[in-house]
Amino acid sequence: MNYLKLKIFIYITNIYLHNKIFGKLAFESILKFKHIGGDFMSNIFDNLADRGSVFKDKQFLDHRFLPEHLPHRDEQITSIAKYWIEALNNVTPSDVTIYGKTGTGKTAAAKFAMNQLKEATSSKDVYIRTEYIRCTDYTTEYQVIAKLCQQMGRDVPYRGWTKAEVVNTFRDIFKKTAFGKNMILIVVLDEIDILLKNDGDGILYTLTRTDNVSILSISNYVDFKKFIKSRVMSSFRDREIVFPPYGAQQLVDILQERSDLSFINDSLENDVIPLCAAMAAKEEGDARYALDLLRTAGELADEKESNIVYGALVREAKDKIEHNKITDLIMTLPVQQQRVLEAILKLTMDKEEITSGKLYEMYEEVSKGDSVSYRRIFDFINELEMLGIISTNTISRGRGKGRTNIISLQCDNDILEHALYST
Repeated sequence: MNYLKLKIFIYITNIYLHNKIFGKLAFESILKFKHIGGDFMSNIFDNLADRGSVFKDKQFLDHRFLPEHLPHRDEQITSIAKYWIEALNNVTPSDVTIYGKTGTGKTAAAKFAMNQLKEATSSKDVYIRTEYIRCTDYTTEYQVIAKLCQQMGRDVPYRGWTKAEVVNTFRDIFKKTAFGKNMILIVVLDEIDILLKNDGDGILYTLTRTDNVSILSISNYVDFKKFIKSRVMSSFRDREIVFPPYGAQQLVDILQERSDLSFINDSLENDVIPLCAAMAAKEEGDARYALDLLRTAGELADEKESNIVYGALVREAKDKIEHNKITDLIMTLPVQQQRVLEAILKLTMDKEEITSGKLYEMYEEVSKGDSVSYRRIFDFINELEMLGIISTNTISRGRGKGRTNIISLQCDNDILEHALYST
C-alpha cells in the first residue's frame, strides 16, 4: 500500500514538473509570437506601445487630479479658509455649504482647503482632522458614521450593528484626547443631497449634536435643504458659498495649465483649447466637460495615429461623449421610462407635435399591454426633464381651449435610438 502511494506521488510530481517547465516555456513563447497564416505576429501590446502618443501623462486631464493651484477659485477657497481658521484657535468652525453646477470646482476647492489646513495645523498646538465622504458611495447615516469611525481607527462594520451602537462609538472618540488636546473634526459631505434624499436628515442631526464636529456640505442644488426638517435646521446654521460657472476664458486658462502637463509639446493645434473651452462654456461652464473633451480628442488622435490634435477631433469627441453619456443614462433607467422615451422617439421621427395625450397613446402601443397609468406618465416626464433628456413647453391653445404641454427631445435621435435598442 505504501509502495502504491509512493508511485502515485512520483507520477504526480513528474506531471507537475513537466507542466511547470515546458508549460511555462510554451506560454512565454505564445506571448512573444503567434503564428497566423504562415506569418509570425509580435505581441499586440508591443505593437501598440511602438505607435507613440500625443500624451506624455494623461492623468492630469482627469477631473479627480488635484493641481497645486486652482485657477479662478481663489475667492471661494479663501471664503472656506475664513470659516475654518477658527479651528487653529481650537474653536469648532461654523458649518459651511458650497453650491454650484457640476464642474465648477467645488470638490477640488474643498480638498485644496483640506490640504492647506493640514499644512497649517502641523505648526500649531491643535489637533484637527478633516475627513472627506462621497455620498454617492455612502448613502445612509449608518454607512457615513461607520466610515468616519474607520478613518479614525475604530473597527466598525458597515452592517450588523444598530445605528445607536455606531453613533455612540463615534461620539466616544471625542471623549478621549490626543496628547491632552481635544480633537476638532471637519467632515466634508460631497453631494449631500443624494444622502439626504436617500436616508433623510439623520446624518445632520447626529453630526450637529456631536461636540467639536463641523460640516462642509457640497451640493449641485440650492434647494437641497428641502430634505432637512426644522428640528435639524435649528442646529445646522450653515454659511453659504456659491461657485459660479466658469467663463470661456477661465476654461482656456484651466485647460492650458493641464495641457502643458499632459501633452507632448506642439501636439495641439492652436484652435483646440479655445474650441474645448467654448463648447464647455455652453454646458454651464463645466470644467469636467472641458477636460473630457480635450482628453477624448487626444485619444482619438492616438486611434487615428495622428501626432497632432486638431479641431475636427474635438467635434468628434463631443459626439462621442454625448453618445456615451446618453447610452449610460438610458441603461440605468427603469423599463417603463425607457418605453416613454421610445414613444417620444417614434413621435419625433414621425414629426408629430408631442402632447401628453399623444405620448400616452404611443406609450401604450410600445408597452403592448404592460403599461402604467396616465397620471404616472407625468412623473416620468418630470424625471426625464430633470435628467435633461427631454424638455416641456406649456402653450396656450387659444381662448377657451386651455393649455397644453409640448414635449421635445433634447438629445440626438440617432444616439437615443442606439441607446434604447442596445440596452
